[in-house]
Amino acid sequence: MAYRRAVSLGSEPPLMTFPLDAGPVTLRPWRESDHSVLIEEANSRAVWRNLLHQFPHPYTVEDATEWIDYCLAQDPVRDLVIARDDRLIGVCGASPGEGVNQYTATVGYWIGEAHWGKGFASDALSRFVGYVWDTFDVERLQAEVFAWNPASARVLEKNGFVLEGTRRQAIHKDGEFVDEWFYSLLRSELRSE
Repeated sequence: MAYRRAVSLGSEPPLMTFPLDAGPVTLRPWRESDHSVLIEEANSRAVWRNLLHQFPHPYTVEDATEWIDYCLAQDPVRDLVIARDDRLIGVCGASPGEGVNQYTATVGYWIGEAHWGKGFASDALSRFVGYVWDTFDVERLQAEVFAWNPASARVLEKNGFVLEGTRRQAIHKDGEFVDEWFYSLLRSELRSE
């Protein structure tokens, strides 16, 4: 797939047709009807343990309402539902950088615990990375992984992300200190077909 220059985060997006096919899963925008399933999938201590502090636990009705409202207001869409048979099983998103980091976006994702180990995160991230390159004017994607989550590191590596380094004992989560791994993928590393 050849990638073209896209709009900056917050500019007019190119025409995009959803859902985006990602093999056994699809990526689609949020719906109000995702509310109860979001609470069900997100209210997992195991999911929470691998995410940044903004992700609450327990995951409440108010948390779901606030998140879905935030996503529905995005234009262009930066946070998408990972769906299996149109049912939410996870989330992927991109956060834009600012100032000197304006051409960098941080990507993140999570899959509900009942769906782990099936390759859904790798498939979703592969399609999401293409969506980000096609939609936003970014040159660098980056992601952070807690060292106790090597499965997430493998998802990134399968999608071409390169380990840049480790911040030792940089994270304090769930009563423990853990190393944080930094990954990146550059637009210039993509091969046009």
